Amino acid sequence: MPEQAPPASAATASTCGEGRVVLEARGVDKTYQMEGLEVRALRGVDLRICEGRMLAVMGPSGSGKSTLMHIIGLLDRPTAGSVRVEGEEVSHMAPNELAAVRNKRIGFVFQSFNLLPRTSALANVELPLVYAGVGGGERARRARESLERIGLGDRLGHFSSQLSGGQQQRVAIARALVTEPSIVLADEPTGNLDSRSGVEVMSILQDLNRQGITIIVVTHDPRVAQHAERIVHLSDGRIVRHEIVEDRTCADDEMAEILARAEEE
Repeated sequence: MPEQAPPASAATASTCGEGRVVLEARGVDKTYQMEGLEVRALRGVDLRICEGRMLAVMGPSGSGKSTLMHIIGLLDRPTAGSVRVEGEEVSHMAPNELAAVRNKRIGFVFQSFNLLPRTSALANVELPLVYAGVGGGERARRARESLERIGLGDRLGHFSSQLSGGQQQRVAIARALVTEPSIVLADEPTGNLDSRSGVEVMSILQDLNRQGITIIVVTHDPRVAQHAERIVHLSDGRIVRHEIVEDRTCADDEMAEILARAEEE
């Protein structure tokens, strides 16, 4: 028996009105071969992401959210369907072309920070510019500005191993911003942080979004997802629900509550 398509309301993302679509997935499938068996991780996913918005992707383990992140982040290719970044079809690009688009248009923030431990914060942030062929003086200037933007201008020479978890994640955010990408993709950005550092990181992401940067957060935590404007829910490789966040959580308010509790203790 053929599989039934999901309801249109679940499969189709909101429109952008007069805004620009920065990323669009159409009919995306992803199938893996594992020990002679086919595992279908994504099933006909349609997703449209508008410029300047903040979107959260949620789902339980095995729902396909990590696979979707890899595909929309151009770290993997769909088995079927298409992916467009700023209107450009990227699904069938050669690896070097795909890497160039990824490095220029998408900034990544990972749960585990992915920083070089015995390298300064400034040098860690410079890395994407090294790959882009930017000269040394310009690299340092842009990396310094990026670190100052997220409040770490006084930690330029510190090794990442000398920084707290929250500070390391802020360095990772600065690194994601240094190429001036169209999209910042954050994969469980608070997963390795305590509650206070996690709220600080979400406050930075919200502030960047207010400045017009498109943010995509992949998370299993509903508290993190509530900072976004819209939540996409995945189950068994399908988008099953789109949720508009009516009462968007403000990270600044959360931080005030955490500090107030700390003073009481």
